[in-house]
This record gives sequence, structure tokens and C-alpha cells, in this order.
Amino acid sequence: MESGINQSPVTPGQEAGVKKKNFLSLLGPAFITSALVLGPGSLTLSSKIGAIYGMQLIWVLAVVVFFMMIYTEMSTRIGLATKESFIQVMKNKWGKPASLLIGLGAFLVTASFQAGNALGSGLAISTITGFSSTFWITAITLLGMALLFAKNFYKILEKLMLGLVLVMLVSFVITLILTKPSITEIFSGFVPIIPDGSLPLIIALTATSFSIVGAAYQSYLVQEKGWTLQQNSSSIKETYWGIFILGFISMMIMICAAAILKPQSIVVNSVSEMGLALEPLYGNWATILFMVGLFGASFSSQMGNATIGGSMLADGLGLGSKLSSKAVKGLILLVMAFGSLIGIIFGAAPINMIIFAQAITIVIVPFIAIALLVVANDEKIMGSLKNTLWKNIFGIAGLIVLILLAVNNVINIFLK
Repeated sequence: MESGINQSPVTPGQEAGVKKKNFLSLLGPAFITSALVLGPGSLTLSSKIGAIYGMQLIWVLAVVVFFMMIYTEMSTRIGLATKESFIQVMKNKWGKPASLLIGLGAFLVTASFQAGNALGSGLAISTITGFSSTFWITAITLLGMALLFAKNFYKILEKLMLGLVLVMLVSFVITLILTKPSITEIFSGFVPIIPDGSLPLIIALTATSFSIVGAAYQSYLVQEKGWTLQQNSSSIKETYWGIFILGFISMMIMICAAAILKPQSIVVNSVSEMGLALEPLYGNWATILFMVGLFGASFSSQMGNATIGGSMLADGLGLGSKLSSKAVKGLILLVMAFGSLIGIIFGAAPINMIIFAQAITIVIVPFIAIALLVVANDEKIMGSLKNTLWKNIFGIAGLIVLILLAVNNVINIFLK
């Protein structure tokens, strides 16, 4: 059984009509993907790297964002080419065990890291207001749950993520302007070097920013948006823009940390510490501005991760994947509640949970990458949207990076 190809002919008049659409109406899926990947974990790593190594590792972000673009764009084309979800396509190709593995793996990974997102949201608002972080974690989680039951949740999610991305952009651009970094140093950071002792942080940054689960979910978002081949060109441009924003915000955080923290020899353990470091230099309002950006990053990841985990598990179990489905909503609620409870009880994601998530990624992440490559090269499914030679070359290079990350996890978890 092969997936139905969602390919209707596009007349010149139709294509012109699509191009006339307001640019903002074509934004959505990739900005959601970008916002959910860009959480407190990736921002903490960017600030930590900047504080220790200055701008020397900007090139790592550029490489990681490039591979994220390749796989997210591949997923966009899969969403356009087939009427079925990615997991259902895999079920047709490789059977139910494959679809269940992808769905369950996505759920476990997102649930395991959800505590950090809930904590980031609560701590950011707590720093601004002075109220306890427990209160804000609870309140923000309940707000997220309420949004889930609003009419047409996808449209609300899309507008929310776009808004939060804009909040992050404004917040961190102003922070960047305040710090007045050296332009020469920024450009020198694009020259690949690996400073002594930096490899573990490079690996961690790659693992958090190159989210293959997030890339795979792009195909679901494209279908929720209702895009067809008429939007092929514009949807691919939107994909590149959305993921570029992911890298740009991370780069701004790294540059700010290099300019503010490195001269003071301050090594941060959380991104909120970087926000607090702004106050002595630029006043209380600068810290508040930064915390607003941190909230945007944390809450967008909190909502996005839960949506991925719940939707893909439901799809893997054969319960559907549409955000209007009660089963999907129930599993999204489960991820949100789980993350918030862990955050409140432990004050951080327990180390055993992080190790568990890393162990899951050893199997699931390379498997999903291979599945995306296989589907994107199946002409019966993809038609004219099949991978080109260069996309395969870059895709295989990205897969090698993911396999190396998996090998590193095997060594750290089982051999040390």
C-alpha cells in the first residue's frame, strides 16, 4: 500500500495568487519548529559556550542550523507530497513496529526534557514578579492546558509561536545592541576551530539544536496548516527562514555571553544567570527584558514539545494525529502535566531522566533521520518533490553527525 500523492496541477494564475498572499500568512510551521527547538537548554548552552570560549564556536551553530534546515525542509516536502502523516507513511512502508517506535520514542524524549521547559517559564516570570517559581510553573502550565482546548488549537499555536519568536527577537536584539560586541570577533567566530576542552559543549549544543524529532514534526504542521503543492516554493522559503531564526537567536545569546560574561570570567550554569548578570551593567530593566525573552523561549518549547510528544505517540498508536483529536489532546496534556510535576518536585530534571532520554535518542534519532531520507527518496510517495542529489549528500552528512552523537551517548552512558 502506497501513500496517496497530494499533487494537484498548479496553473500560472493559481501560483500568482499564492505569491500575492501576505508574507505573514505564509509563516507558521517552521517558526513553530524553531520556537519549540529553541528552549532554555539550547540557550543555556549558547550562553555557557560564549562565557567560556567567547565567539570561537559560532561556526558550530552555523553548521548545526544548516543540517537542521536540510531535514526540516525534507520534512516539509513530505508533508506536501502525501495526504497521510509521516508515521502512517512509515507504517505502510516498514510496518507497525516502525511507526510505534517513532511515536513512542518522540513521546519519551519530549516528556523527559519537558521539566526544563516548565522550569524556564516559571523562573523567568518569577524573576520579574518576585512570586515563587512553583506558583508560576503551575499557572503557566494551566494556561497552556487551557489553550489546548480552545477552538482551532493549531491557529492559536501558530499565532502564539510567532508572537513568542518576535518577543525573543526583540528582547535579544536589544540585549545584543546594549553589549556592543566586536564585529571583527563575530566574523572570526565563523572560522572552524575546536578550543581545548570544548568538545563536550560542542556535542551538547549539536544535540539540543539539531532536533530530528522537531524536524520530523514539521510534516505534521504543514498538513495542519493545509498547505498543498501550490505553496511549495513559499513553504520551503518559510522553512529556511524559520530555522535561520533559530540559529540567529542562539548566536545572539552566545555573542552577548562572550561580551558580558567572558571578560568577568563568569561561567553560567543556567541562562537565567546571564539575565541577572545584565543588571549591574545596564540596570534592572535590561534583566527584565532578557527574562521576557527567556520566557518566550521556555513557554514556546513547553507548548511545542508537548504537542510533538502527544501527537506523534497518538499517531504511532493508531489514534490519529490531528490536533483536534481528543486522544491527541489527552496525550499532549500528559506531557505538559508530567514536565511541570517533575519541575516542581525536583526543581530540575533528575539526572536519571536525562540519561534515560539520551538512551532513547541513541536508537530513535538516527532511525527517524533514516526514515525521513528513505521517504524523501521514494518517487511513488514524493513525485516531483523527491530528494535531489545534493539534498541526499547533505542529508547523509547530517545523518553521520547524528550517528556520531549516538555513539558518544553510548560511550558516556554504558562505557564510562
